[in-house]
Amino acid sequence: MEQVQTALWVVALLVALALAFDFMNGFHDAANSIATVVSTGVLKPGQAVIFAAFFNFIAIFIFHLSVAATVGKGIVQPGVVDTHVVFGALVGAITWNVITWYYGIPSSSSHALIGGIVGAVIAKAGVSALISAGIMKTVAFIFVSPLLGFTLGSVMMVVVAWTFRRMRPSRIDKWFRRLQLVSAGAYSLGHGGNDAQKTIGIIWMMLIATGYVLPTESAPPTWTIVSCYAAIGAGTMFGGWRIVRTMGQKITKLKPVGGFCAETGGALTLFLATALGVPVSTTHTITGAIVGVGSTQRASAVRWGVAGNIVWAWVLTIPAAAFVAAIAYWVSLQIF
Repeated sequence: MEQVQTALWVVALLVALALAFDFMNGFHDAANSIATVVSTGVLKPGQAVIFAAFFNFIAIFIFHLSVAATVGKGIVQPGVVDTHVVFGALVGAITWNVITWYYGIPSSSSHALIGGIVGAVIAKAGVSALISAGIMKTVAFIFVSPLLGFTLGSVMMVVVAWTFRRMRPSRIDKWFRRLQLVSAGAYSLGHGGNDAQKTIGIIWMMLIATGYVLPTESAPPTWTIVSCYAAIGAGTMFGGWRIVRTMGQKITKLKPVGGFCAETGGALTLFLATALGVPVSTTHTITGAIVGVGSTQRASAVRWGVAGNIVWAWVLTIPAAAFVAAIAYWVSLQIF
């Protein structure tokens, strides 16, 4: 009886830690959803976070749990995950998110979590315990998602510029202020649909490892789904203003038409990745789309130095989170 009670306490602690990560994911990545709509003046910051949080949550009714299945069952070999691995993964991801939020660097919460899982698993069982197909699919989209966002954002900007070339700039601005609400809603929908599922996946992984859910179950418990979508929506409502300034103002100056094209290109990328079950980075995606939109005006419209610093953060995210996760794994062995 004592052993079961202890196990329940540990599981409850890890669920709380996972939801804290999910909240921070929304807090950290709020900039991805609202930076463009705030920087163009279409919505005030307070309005924007409520708007984005609403669409984060209603994604629960739209997307299948393909990403959750990838994280929960497609990255680590069965039987390797235990409470220590989950603890290490979450601590590694949360630590990196706090560091990058403090310095206003729009890094990827998604890849911080994947890096955390990789580091904790390697610390326990070595590289052979990882499922290479799941890891490679995730790593590939580190490059694919910003490139696809860049391509779709820039193509849309060119098409829109050509289509409305005879219209007065003031009228274009008026139309796209309205349309940007649609594109921002779509991007927030994609953000919630992809990112909340990563936390669902790690809780699912932990419940299977601790025996509270059977490995044969095709879906996680309903309470995990609802709580994760609620947590990311709540995190988005608090916003991450340091990162909003970087995303919305420092990379390039956006007008409503540019914000619409960037958000729409980014949203299409997220919808595709979620359908494929890939835990993609919303940060990488929207950054690529913003750079794509800026580059259609002229190369000098993009502050490439800022963009370069962001890319360095992307490169460091997985190994940095993995390193912290490995240390946290060993520490957890002494705690429980």
